[in-house]
Amino acid sequence: MVTAQAPGKLYIAGEYAVVETGYPAVIVALNQFVTVTVEVAQTYGCINSKQYQENSLTWQRNGDEMVFDNRDNPFHYILSAIRCTEIYAREQGKPLSLYTMDIDSDLDSTDGKKYGLGSSAAVTVATVKALNQFYQLEMSNDQIFKLAAIAHLDIQGNGSLGDIAASVYGGWIAYRSFDKDWLAAQRRMHSLSDLLTMPWPQLSIELLQAPAELQLLIGWTGSPASTSRLVDKIAIAQAKKHAAYQHFLDASRNTLEGLIEGFRQHSLAAIQAGIRANRQLLNQLASLSGVEIETPVLKQMCDLAEGAGGAAKSSGAGGGDCGIALVDATVDAHTLLARWQNAAIEPLPFKVHAIQ
Repeated sequence: MVTAQAPGKLYIAGEYAVVETGYPAVIVALNQFVTVTVEVAQTYGCINSKQYQENSLTWQRNGDEMVFDNRDNPFHYILSAIRCTEIYAREQGKPLSLYTMDIDSDLDSTDGKKYGLGSSAAVTVATVKALNQFYQLEMSNDQIFKLAAIAHLDIQGNGSLGDIAASVYGGWIAYRSFDKDWLAAQRRMHSLSDLLTMPWPQLSIELLQAPAELQLLIGWTGSPASTSRLVDKIAIAQAKKHAAYQHFLDASRNTLEGLIEGFRQHSLAAIQAGIRANRQLLNQLASLSGVEIETPVLKQMCDLAEGAGGAAKSSGAGGGDCGIALVDATVDAHTLLARWQNAAIEPLPFKVHAIQ
């Protein structure tokens, strides 16, 4: 029997732009996990998860045809991770086996609240990591990232895969996405074994060290959001308003480069300035796209944090889910957290998780 874990994540800055090849974002892994256990089975295999047994399916109508959206169904990511890892295992000459797979997650609350911590990425990574041990594949973190990214991309079809990176490497990371068109072309010509050893164009994952005085506060708005569908809407705006979207991308790159340099220089002031600038950029993107990124509750959360001397913004695609605030750890945050609670914003007690 083997067991593997992968942490959830929150985006700190660089959302939407990071979907484009080479554009930076900062992401953090949290101490909430998906745990996958694999044990040899004798007669038939089984995948068990008490969290996912009642998962709903989303669908639309295309004429008279029902079209299902698999991107929010965690079982599709689990199956894709199994399929890709077992293809790689066969390429490595490993015989395949029957097994029971048990999946447990604390990324959502016990009463079913969904916090938007990247459960699809975490379950993909945890599945790959568990089967890496089970089949004794001895993959490095870089190889695990690439294999999990392929498995995740096969289901989601869009996105940056930065949440995969956070679940693999942990801690604070600066992430730049690879060229997905290049990957699609290479997959037609190369085995997974070859792809996992190739350098991927534009891919960059840099581990960051936060200043000692930086404290991360997380507030949940009580309203879950679908990242995939929000990214789809932004893509439509990108096609219609190309020049304005390119301006957003350039400004985001400049802002994130300054923010990342703030981490390198251990400057809380520079990091907070980057957070505030990125919040403004995302609000501009919302205006040109018509997509509500910063909801009224997220705005209130951010404004309360700014009033307490912190720098705050929505996290991830926005439209609900969580917001983050970066505050000076020497300042008592209890007053701010109480104000959040009075505004029906739930402070989440999660901490940064660094993988040793």
